[in-house]
Amino acid sequence: MSRNIFIVSLLAFMLGFSCQVKVEEKGKDPVETIITRFDRPDASILKGVYIPEDKEYFYTSGLVADVVDVDAEPGTYKRYGDTYQQSKSTLEKIKATLAEADFTMEDVFFLRVYLAPDQEGNIDWQAWFKAYGEYFNNDANPNKVARSTIAVFALANPDLLIEIEAVAAK
Repeated sequence: MSRNIFIVSLLAFMLGFSCQVKVEEKGKDPVETIITRFDRPDASILKGVYIPEDKEYFYTSGLVADVVDVDAEPGTYKRYGDTYQQSKSTLEKIKATLAEADFTMEDVFFLRVYLAPDQEGNIDWQAWFKAYGEYFNNDANPNKVARSTIAVFALANPDLLIEIEAVAAK
């Protein structure tokens, strides 16, 4: 019997630390909370990001580059560009998609990036890192993001070398 009381007490104690109760005082404005970015000074990406519950979110689907030359033969870099060109095209598409929902690249806190090999079987990591640096962690947008960059066997279209998902909050 005392063992059961101990287990019930332990569970009640643990639940007390995992539950949160939000209390608002009447007549007071809600306190604005901030997004906290956990930096890695030696890296171009973050360790993590804390988003308070009062923030708005926006998620993009996996977006890919636009065709740069519709007359180019499929299977050539002339059609969509190399990894760097596709990365920039995709980031521009993310920027435009965010703008439709009144978000900006500065609001982005997470990216999931899929990189596929070129026709020779090589993944151009440096091309992606270069393009990333033109949109994040720079003078125009000092914000870094939490990010996963994943090498994949292929994307749905064999001409595509990169697909990116973005998550923003404000």
